[in-house]
Amino acid sequence: MVGPGARVVGYWTKESGIVRDLNLTSGVTNKYSTSKSNLGSIIWPGDALSSPKGWVIPTNGKKLRVGVPIKEGFTEFVRVTWNSDNSTEVEGYCIDVFDAVMAALPYGVPYEYIPFAAPDHKMAGDYNVFTYQVYLGNYDAVAGDVTIVANRSQFVDFTLPFTASGVLMVVPVKDYKSKNAWIFLKPLTWELWLTSFCSFVFMGFLIWILEHRVNEDFRGPPGPQLGMILWFAFSIMVFAHKEKVVSNLARFVLIIWFLVVLILTQSYTASLASMLTVQQLQPTVTDVNELIRNKEYVGYQEGSFVYGLLKRLNFDESRLLPYNSPEQWDELFSKGTGNGGIAAAFEEIPYKRFSCQTLLKVFPIGSPLVPDVSRAILNITEGEKMVEIEKKWLGDKTKCTNSSRAGQLLGLFMIVGITAISACMIHVIRFLHDHWHVIVDTGPDSTILSKIKELLRRFDNRDLSAHTFRKDRNGGDGEAVERAMESHENIQQRPSSFSVASPPTNSPASAVFSDYSEQNISFRREQGSSVETVIRNSQGEASQVTAES
Repeated sequence: MVGPGARVVGYWTKESGIVRDLNLTSGVTNKYSTSKSNLGSIIWPGDALSSPKGWVIPTNGKKLRVGVPIKEGFTEFVRVTWNSDNSTEVEGYCIDVFDAVMAALPYGVPYEYIPFAAPDHKMAGDYNVFTYQVYLGNYDAVAGDVTIVANRSQFVDFTLPFTASGVLMVVPVKDYKSKNAWIFLKPLTWELWLTSFCSFVFMGFLIWILEHRVNEDFRGPPGPQLGMILWFAFSIMVFAHKEKVVSNLARFVLIIWFLVVLILTQSYTASLASMLTVQQLQPTVTDVNELIRNKEYVGYQEGSFVYGLLKRLNFDESRLLPYNSPEQWDELFSKGTGNGGIAAAFEEIPYKRFSCQTLLKVFPIGSPLVPDVSRAILNITEGEKMVEIEKKWLGDKTKCTNSSRAGQLLGLFMIVGITAISACMIHVIRFLHDHWHVIVDTGPDSTILSKIKELLRRFDNRDLSAHTFRKDRNGGDGEAVERAMESHENIQQRPSSFSVASPPTNSPASAVFSDYSEQNISFRREQGSSVETVIRNSQGEASQVTAES
């Protein structure tokens, strides 16, 4: 059926099935199927020859006229841009949601956006006038940040809203005081806590590597050494370490690390002090009647139905100040009620949550699109599409925090990391250079594993060439003695004895006698009334004994 009459697309006969023309039945042999080309053209609703997506709402061959508001502020929701040829581009959070909902319908509905604008490109009225245009037939639907109110529902039908709607009162707040038992953990994020812990342990281990061969405080059995590493690492946090460092590389690394620790502890202390001393947030006004009695200035978004609501609440009309954007809203609060500002603002929930909560679609009363669009809205809001649209226009909302993050100290951690790694590499290169003969040893029993074990053994020994082990307690030529001790590594294993005359002095001549055995080597020196003996075992460890005669 097309209009009042019928349009024939084919005929059915018992002999030939469906055919386009009864005169062609004699040449048709296929009784079970008919090609589309053998039938007449099908006219779909809207006088279209192409088949629509499912069933199409009749629009008399015209596109659905969708009205959109003109907003000066909060353009994240709806933004209308005029081009040089006076054409318009409509975009925003509400528009993307409307497009997604219409695409989710089980049938196709062609539509176009028409701004509700005056000749000067301003909004041609408030939202009550805007929605009333649907009742007058100027629009077939409305898409935008429209709220359901009683007087509007008398003229139009609303679809299901995206979220709950309502009006809230925004007032300044007082300070707050937190009573959280774990508040001492909040000044730093867990990411920064973990980064700091790993950094302290790493620095303690690095200082042990740099000091182990030259500093008696960093030597001993494995258990106490591990405890010393942890103690030294975390005592630096409060600058309570008592161990002295003698290596220049370790000192250089610690200077940089002290700077990081100082900044980290000061940031933690400042944040914690702020959290502990700030008073609890309390609203300055909790009763609407108090605002009315005190004749305070209050704000509302221009064009919103909130203006009529405030008048019905008996607010003085001269005390109502409009605003069009978040910037104006903030400016009015900053001034205060005594300086041309406001003491409170009444706003729709959508704008304070900054997500088009109450946004919905408006259709004429009885429109068959209302239930289908409402079901499509449910499907969109329960899926990932709504999340993508919110992130696009309203941003990815994350919980605000006052905690210090690792990224804020990334530069300092990078500096100390580069410094520490460089110092460690220099120390390792020096050690390998001093013991290069172990690496290049080509003896029959020399293997990679044996070389590694030998290097580790030598690393665990004292570095007798260090200035901390070259000091002579009696002010004599202790350095010569130490050099003689170090030369034992080149002495082949054979019994021998020798004597070294001491330098000429005014006192009776003294001699140093050395006895070498397979297990140890000793040096004995007599000078004046004291006798000093240095004994070094096969592992390279030396002990020094001085006796008074």
